[in-house]
Amino acid sequence: MRIRRIAVAVTALTVVAGLTTACQDSRVAATGEGGKPKVTIMVGGLEKVIYLPAMLTQQLGNFAAQGIDVELQSEQSGANAETALVAGQVQGVVGFYDHTIDLQAKDQCIKSVVQLANIPGEAEVVGTAHADQIKSSADFKGKKLGVTSLGSSTDFLTKALAAKAGVGADQYTPVKVGAGQTFIASLDNGGIDGGMTTDPTIAQLTNTGKAKVLYDLRTEAGTKAALGGLYPASSLYMSCDFVDRNKDAVQKLANAFVATLKWIGEHSPEEIAAKMPPSYSGGDKALYIKSVKDSIGMFNKDGKMDAAGAKNVLEVLSSFSKNVQPKKDSIDLSKTYTTEFVDAAAKQG
Repeated sequence: MRIRRIAVAVTALTVVAGLTTACQDSRVAATGEGGKPKVTIMVGGLEKVIYLPAMLTQQLGNFAAQGIDVELQSEQSGANAETALVAGQVQGVVGFYDHTIDLQAKDQCIKSVVQLANIPGEAEVVGTAHADQIKSSADFKGKKLGVTSLGSSTDFLTKALAAKAGVGADQYTPVKVGAGQTFIASLDNGGIDGGMTTDPTIAQLTNTGKAKVLYDLRTEAGTKAALGGLYPASSLYMSCDFVDRNKDAVQKLANAFVATLKWIGEHSPEEIAAKMPPSYSGGDKALYIKSVKDSIGMFNKDGKMDAAGAKNVLEVLSSFSKNVQPKKDSIDLSKTYTTEFVDAAAKQG
């Protein structure tokens, strides 16, 4: 569907359509090969284990089986992926659910349609040389802590841990270091003392002895201890407008992701790792399998949001966020997620 009269108002979706230079209304799914609906999804780091279901769904052929053409794009920062969605450059993001609440506080309606995990799957690590100086978040004062980017979920979680210990965001220095080798290099050269990151970076750091895990949010127990409850994180979220206008396409996406979550629950870390692109292992297959094994328990089996967990995310964000704090009581969580599509996927088997 081409809409020329709103070309100025809507960002050109050449990234999405790939087939034309004309403007495409980002609220409506494009048409791909064979007349299939085409959707571009930006992932906050395709190679990160926390977002593994995105590429795995592609690798298993589950998108194709649903008759939907999906293009996956990678962006290391969830904050940048969020920006691309709001700008209409992509139709969906595989990123953290907390962005939907943060954006509602900014008068944007974004909704999780498939909840992939009820815990973050991340960890706050500290360089081994600083392990004696940073024993809890109370010791964050004066330290340099790595995050993927400012405004990212790693930034949110670091602020939340600090706030719980009475440490303000202005009492430590957040440093944008991305993930993977850039995070590791920053730890090596003293650019950061520690930081929030994911597997396989965690596995690489702990395996080499370069860092130790301070807070492990890859487990339910660790998440509850650190954040006071579940913290639903990895999800497929989309603009409310797009969801309302493209229910058939969104249902196909939900069907595909739910099938993948079921497949994950029925297969070993070795089998899961074998389905991923070889480049994801970084030349060390055994270490990659370990990173999958350490994090794979984070994924839920049905794609549904834990309602109490959603409330806890709001509580956590309101403990430090200048955007969310003043609007906490007016935030409508029912507009930040829906189980409509995963419920229908479950009925389809």
